[in-house]
Amino acid sequence: MATSSATTQPASSAREGSLLSKERIIAKPGFNRWLVPPAALAIHLCIGMAYGFSVFWLPLSKAVGIDAAIACGADMGFFARITSASCDWQISELQWMYTLFFVLLGCSAAIWGGWLERVGPRKAGFVAALCWCGGLLISALGVHLHQIWMLWLGSGVIGGIGLGLGYISPVSTLIKWFPDRRGMATGMAIMGFGGGALIGSPLADMLMRHFATPTSVGVKETFLMMAAAYFVFMMAGAFGYRVPPTGWKPKGWTPPPAKDNAMITQGHVHVKRVWGIPQFWLVWGVLCLNVSAGIGVLGLASPMLQEMFGGRLIGLDVGFGDLSTEQLSAIAAIAAGFVGMLSLANIIGRFFWASMSDKFGRKVTYSIFFVLGIALYASAPTLGNAGSIALFVAAFCVILSMYGGGFATVPAYLADLFGTQHVGAIHGRLLTAWATAGILGPLVIGYMREHQLSLGMPPSQVYNTTMYILAGMLVLGLICNLLVRPVNPKYFMSPEELAHEKQLAHEKVDASGKSLISQDEMDRIGAGGNPALVAFCWAAVGIPLAFGIWKTLEKALVLFA
Repeated sequence: MATSSATTQPASSAREGSLLSKERIIAKPGFNRWLVPPAALAIHLCIGMAYGFSVFWLPLSKAVGIDAAIACGADMGFFARITSASCDWQISELQWMYTLFFVLLGCSAAIWGGWLERVGPRKAGFVAALCWCGGLLISALGVHLHQIWMLWLGSGVIGGIGLGLGYISPVSTLIKWFPDRRGMATGMAIMGFGGGALIGSPLADMLMRHFATPTSVGVKETFLMMAAAYFVFMMAGAFGYRVPPTGWKPKGWTPPPAKDNAMITQGHVHVKRVWGIPQFWLVWGVLCLNVSAGIGVLGLASPMLQEMFGGRLIGLDVGFGDLSTEQLSAIAAIAAGFVGMLSLANIIGRFFWASMSDKFGRKVTYSIFFVLGIALYASAPTLGNAGSIALFVAAFCVILSMYGGGFATVPAYLADLFGTQHVGAIHGRLLTAWATAGILGPLVIGYMREHQLSLGMPPSQVYNTTMYILAGMLVLGLICNLLVRPVNPKYFMSPEELAHEKQLAHEKVDASGKSLISQDEMDRIGAGGNPALVAFCWAAVGIPLAFGIWKTLEKALVLFA
């Protein structure tokens, strides 16, 4: 052992000279593990603005005309349109950024998840900040030159890569810091991704109003300001990351015996093997179907409420098609409050359901999602026909809480099934399910809406069939979840393979994979430290989140006015 330690430490010390190296962020005695969640939140609250990018669509659609959009010629080809600086972009063209966000998020997380496990969360968070904020800078230049392809490339492609790396950067780190509360830990961070738009959307709106002039809609300047602010926060998060030493666990905590929860494995699966493991594809289906149902509703929440209830939203017994311009404006404000309520339910659900999964288990928690979701989707048409606005809103708030809860619970589900050594990389590959759902969900609900309208169905009835289809998708998800069983031990890494992977990940271990850090040092890691620093870090992320929640509640209160 002495020889191993002596030969290992000099190489480690040499590598520790790199500011971004994983060796530099191995926690030392006195480090408090409660500093890691706010570091993760700092990154997730920034990249979560991807959900709020629709705040830019309307101003950008009038970037040339300012007061009114200048339409491009009907004979203008695709390449002429995306390079023209003399006519305005259509909102449908701008929305491609939204699609690119989540397709690139899933793809980049799958491609670079293994790299992240080896280099650590600091370097991954650093690269994520460069990509996300650099993408905003390129988009600002695209607005200045009026080249939409630069927005697609900047925020859509490069920013989307930053989304993927930033999203998965804290997953395995938090799971290792909180083995006793896996669900709660990942729920805290992924709650930030859902809450990013709550902060970013009102902030962007205020900035655009401030920078707007007779010759500018203020989007370019807003992109620049947000890129600078996000870069500071994301860098603070990246450099705030620490990873626990190999073999660390909270002082006084003993892992429950394997027989007490057969779904929590004691082994570790290599990321390269997950494509061939049935449980991976079952959980892939669980996430894809749960997200497809939720994301489809989230994308059309405002028109759905307006079309299903029409004048009943303002106390009039008239359909959507018979409302005046003023009445349509009034119900649009109420629908905006509905969207705000769904956003709040989304972020609250991420923390609540993930924390509950620590008590119920991940499989039981997902079963609750599906059984309850099936009942709520199936009852939505009845609630709409009965005119029960309050129950309808409540039902969809619960649905969206489970949509968010599905995202936050799945990293812990993966850690239970496949172990923690490569859980971040495995989670990255699983996010291809999100990319698929981002296309499937909106396609199903959008296509069915258009099809029903083309058949002459009244707007109040066009979503009935869609709700039953979404309930059917959840039935399939429930079946996938019920089929999940503990992973066959044949897929686990051998002790020699695990030791090799730990060395590749720059962990301080000997040739057998055992930690080089003494038990006395281990016991002094995870708690203590400066309580003022812990409070400051939580306030740095908590105050902006509270601001976002308050601004969202202001909109949501319209529902109860």
